[in-house]
Amino acid sequence: MTPTDSELEILQILWTRGPSSVREINDELNLKREVGYTTTLKIMQIMHEKGILNRNTDNRSHLYESNIKETNTKSNLLNNFLRSTFNGSVKDLVLHALGEGKSSTEELDEIRQMIESIKNKNQK
Repeated sequence: MTPTDSELEILQILWTRGPSSVREINDELNLKREVGYTTTLKIMQIMHEKGILNRNTDNRSHLYESNIKETNTKSNLLNNFLRSTFNGSVKDLVLHALGEGKSSTEELDEIRQMIESIKNKNQK
């Protein structure tokens, strides 16, 4: 299952914060843009119905947590994006991303190190 953009925004917060109330999630969302509490509540209720979120009702304030793993979700999203946008070519994706010229020297150094690490693993 692929989360919507709004669902992914909520998941990002839950993956960082851990179990949180609707109020806490809504407050975090409002740091970036104005979102009504009832909108956040409705999205999170739908996510719970879909099985994306677990809800703990032991306390007065219900706590929600992600029921899907961050790494799996990101891998699925990336693979779908890679197939649909770059015809499955990792090279084209990387060249396009690097061609945008927004990478810092530090990021480029990390990318070089990652490439070397991958090359070394593949040679073994």
